Amino acid sequence: MHHGTRVAMAINTSANRQGRNVVWVAFIVAVFGWGLGFYGPPVYLPALHAKHGWSISLISSAITAHYLMGAVLIANLPTAYRRFGIAPVTMAGAVFSGVGAMAWATAVEPWHLVPALLLSALGWSATSGAALNALVSPWFDKDRPKAISMAFNGASVGGILFTPLWTVLIAVLGMSLAAVLLGFAMMVVIVPLAYLVLRIAPPTAAQQAAKPTRRRELMARGTFITISAAFALGLFAQIGLFAHLIVRLTPDFGPVVGAASISVITFCAILGRTVLAWLLSEHDRRLAMAASLMMQAAGSMALALGDGAPLLVLGCVLFGLGVGNLTSMMPLIAQREFRPADVGTVVALVTATNQAVFALAPGLFGWMRDLTEGYMAAFLIAGAVQILAAAILAMGRRFS
Repeated sequence: MHHGTRVAMAINTSANRQGRNVVWVAFIVAVFGWGLGFYGPPVYLPALHAKHGWSISLISSAITAHYLMGAVLIANLPTAYRRFGIAPVTMAGAVFSGVGAMAWATAVEPWHLVPALLLSALGWSATSGAALNALVSPWFDKDRPKAISMAFNGASVGGILFTPLWTVLIAVLGMSLAAVLLGFAMMVVIVPLAYLVLRIAPPTAAQQAAKPTRRRELMARGTFITISAAFALGLFAQIGLFAHLIVRLTPDFGPVVGAASISVITFCAILGRTVLAWLLSEHDRRLAMAASLMMQAAGSMALALGDGAPLLVLGCVLFGLGVGNLTSMMPLIAQREFRPADVGTVVALVTATNQAVFALAPGLFGWMRDLTEGYMAAFLIAGAVQILAAAILAMGRRFS
């Protein structure tokens, strides 16, 4: 074996090992980032209402502002990475998330929610789906779907772990101490990991450093428009349904089993995301995601029309199997259809658009529920929106 071949093999082995380390760090970032930044605010809603008697609409407005501010910051994430580097931005995100959670929990006046939501939005933007993609993608080519799937599974694990953990800690320790404990844990775990692992530049750094296309030009392309529209619609339906699922199922199953449905769906999300990543290979990613959306639409309609356990359970499973794909598949489609130098910007812009749209879903679904005195219309509309998203994604193949 030639010396040059041995050196190349050693470099590849080292890069593969480092790539796996990055995936595990991204997984842990997702567990904490989504546990505090995505699943945390819905927990704050009843806790702050019970603690201070503030109106649901006031606290809900602050939560919506958290997501909308996060959308603005996510759109500028690639610029932050180019200026400061991935490791420092991730470390800062952990600190902002931890301090933001403490600020939400220790607020004693309504205006205190403003600095709290600004801090939590800063943290959420640096641990969101766009951030996970930026951490993992440069290290993988052939195995990128599996690596992305593994990192994004951390987000689902964050939901499984943190939603009950928040509830238990608040009941035992109180909201303020619970937030201090979880926020401090996030900083202690992620800051050193990011410093040790994420400082190393990926082997494709030179390719990633090529001059990016201007945002306006990217956003005018048919590929971008169809990806953005399809995933924004899909997530609008998904988040709206998710927010009201417990209330929808409680009359049929009771509050305990109704709440357990979230865990069932989250497990299904991990299963669906993992299986699709293993099967994807070189298959058409748009069609694969369109099929996932159609499966979710069938689940949404089963949840809308079901009046007994079999159909409602089937609805939860079908809906859940597609939940994870709506976060992990978008970067994989973008990587197939855009230059490497533009993928980070595309993913950030689409993620920001998604968040700005889905932030409105819980309120609109609630309005439809009150107007129609039930969830049938809202959940049927969710199914129709998912079918529309699948059609847009499939029709967009002609642009790619």
